[in-house]
Amino acid sequence: MDEVSNRESDNPILIGPYWPVFFRYALPSVAGLLALTTANIVDGIFIGNFAGAEALAALNLLIPWFTFLFGIALALAIGGTVRAGRYLGEGRPDAASSMFSKCLMATLALSLTGAIAGLLFHDPIYRLLGASAEIYPLMSEYFLVIIWVLVPQLVTMVLYYFVRVDGFPVLATTALVVGAGANILLDALLVGYLDYGLRGAAVATGLAQILQFAVLARYFRKAGRKLMFQFRQTNWREIPRAFGNGVSEWINELSVGLVMLLINWLLMTTQGVAGVAAFTVVNYLIFLSLMMFYGISDAMHVLISHNLGAGNARRIRGFMGRGAVIILALAVSLVVTAWLFGNQVVRLFLDTSADPATARLADQFLELLWPLFLVNGMNVLLSVYLTAMHKALPSAMVAFSRSLVLPALLLVAIAHFAPDWPLLVALPLAEWLTFGLAVALFLRFRPHRVVAASAQL
Repeated sequence: MDEVSNRESDNPILIGPYWPVFFRYALPSVAGLLALTTANIVDGIFIGNFAGAEALAALNLLIPWFTFLFGIALALAIGGTVRAGRYLGEGRPDAASSMFSKCLMATLALSLTGAIAGLLFHDPIYRLLGASAEIYPLMSEYFLVIIWVLVPQLVTMVLYYFVRVDGFPVLATTALVVGAGANILLDALLVGYLDYGLRGAAVATGLAQILQFAVLARYFRKAGRKLMFQFRQTNWREIPRAFGNGVSEWINELSVGLVMLLINWLLMTTQGVAGVAAFTVVNYLIFLSLMMFYGISDAMHVLISHNLGAGNARRIRGFMGRGAVIILALAVSLVVTAWLFGNQVVRLFLDTSADPATARLADQFLELLWPLFLVNGMNVLLSVYLTAMHKALPSAMVAFSRSLVLPALLLVAIAHFAPDWPLLVALPLAEWLTFGLAVALFLRFRPHRVVAASAQL
């Protein structure tokens, strides 16, 4: 009992006032992910305005490959930090450090394997992604540079999550903001001023990632850190276990890629490159919404995992309520923005004098997709809650439903059985159906039930 009391006395996550603790972790995470999102959006603005709609389409066609690799790294990051957070809540920093070291090394191996595979098999990858041969050169401009950029990028992403779980959210956010700011400035120089096109955008991302890692690496000199990196490790079976616990995040990323692949195939056959480019513009807005929601939800990984380790169901419930309130407020704000300023946002990405048809298509797509903003954030929050409570299968069910099964089934059904319907209506419909499932699973695995069951083990 004394050990538990001492552990709680120096851990504000376990005893601190709800809102200040919540905002201490949520605000830096949201700020960091928004900075990252802003850099990606500015990428799209520069590419769309200086390289054209075909370059935007080429970038969009590559997304499924990137989401596959990012998904594996994200599963390791989320699953690893949930385990490490629980170890820290239990007062076991050595076990948490071992998890930290193995996740970083596994991510490095993954990213190098992905880079080599991309270098050797880029043309087959383009074919698999549904691209036509005439767009291969545009795709190669970006892809053959970015595959090497992914090596520091994926390792930095995993390090970011562990730095946050160890109690340094401000440093983690500072690294993201610095990297994002550098990316924007380098885009302006390499894409806007020097007109290097997609290759310039990839180089800008690479240089920004190196700077971001350099800032984040200051963590290794922090005197108060609990996670220590060591090359020599045993019990590597923890890596698949960590991946299994974070599998819903991998499913999210992989499913986004697969659905994107399906959408690209269908749009290429019905509306050509213009349809893919128009969806790319609208997809940036969906990405923006998800990054805000992931920023809130990522704080939950830390807050819930620590309190699960301490057996505190009341605080888990309190943090979940506050997360839900903020996410719903953001959702309403996004819908209002889409209604009032959607057309102006679309035109940030496109030169309407050069691509008027693409701009009109993007307007139509946004009119179909706005309802998904109302519930996609809650679906993310509930999936993250289940992951942090070590309910990997229910979390995977939510992730799988919203990001693959329902969108894919509805897209195929509309394309084959209701071709007069707008194809993209499948996406908001899938989010709303998933919301019903997610609420049911949350009620089944309420905090006090999970904590009570964990205490009996």
